[in-house]
Amino acid sequence: MTLKACKKEEKMDREFRKKFKFEGSINVLTQMMVDPATTEKRGGAKNLPLRRGEILDVIQFTNQKQILCRNSQGRYGYVPQAVMLPL
Repeated sequence: MTLKACKKEEKMDREFRKKFKFEGSINVLTQMMVDPATTEKRGGAKNLPLRRGEILDVIQFTNQKQILCRNSQGRYGYVPQAVMLPL
């Protein structure tokens, strides 16, 4: 990793912790795929934009309806559990 990429990742992690009030280390629990049959959705304030068939890293199972995930660009947000499929 270059110094610039490392600093960018650290900045995104700090923003994530502040925005979601997340404490502790950021560990990937599992990976899940967005259902290919679902409609693509734009992200909101705390929601992650959804693309069909995208593979996301699961950070935390927050409740029965939402999962806290990270996408391939390193962005964090909530995703509805109903549109997620296990790998």
